[in-house]
Amino acid sequence: MLLSVINPMRKLPAIVHGSYKLFQSHAILIYLACSFPGVADHWYPSNIQKRAKIHSVLDWHHSNLRQGEVGYVQNRTLKPLFGGKFDPEAAAVNEKLLSKSLAKIERIQKLLLLGLGPESDRNRILSPYKKVLQWIEDTRNATNPYFDELHIYLGTQSRVDSRQLSSSKRSD
Repeated sequence: MLLSVINPMRKLPAIVHGSYKLFQSHAILIYLACSFPGVADHWYPSNIQKRAKIHSVLDWHHSNLRQGEVGYVQNRTLKPLFGGKFDPEAAAVNEKLLSKSLAKIERIQKLLLLGLGPESDRNRILSPYKKVLQWIEDTRNATNPYFDELHIYLGTQSRVDSRQLSSSKRSD
């Protein structure tokens, strides 16, 4: 099935559950948590006030942390991977937004960050944020083997795509 059939914006994440199609990570999270009985309360609480707090954090995530992270990764990793030019100024603006968001997380502690991008960049950006690093490790421990499988796959795909791009440029 073509991605555009699932998501008119042609972006991931997107899922198909039976005949139902859905996109956007937060919508998918809420849908899956509500669709499958027995989801542990610590993943998506049944208490409406606790759920509202999660929705508040998810909304903050999109307009702050995710904006900086995605902008940085798109410019630093994806543009060059697909033949575009790395823009150091755009990367710096997004890294600044990401760093401000990470500093807030250090104070409030409970947000999701899956660092997708060069490992050296991820380590450089995240190293000052010990609570964030601990939270990522706690998430890894709670969700393994899936966490590691996903990150191994994404890292492998990134390296494969980079090699394919490099070899296709050489053959042109």
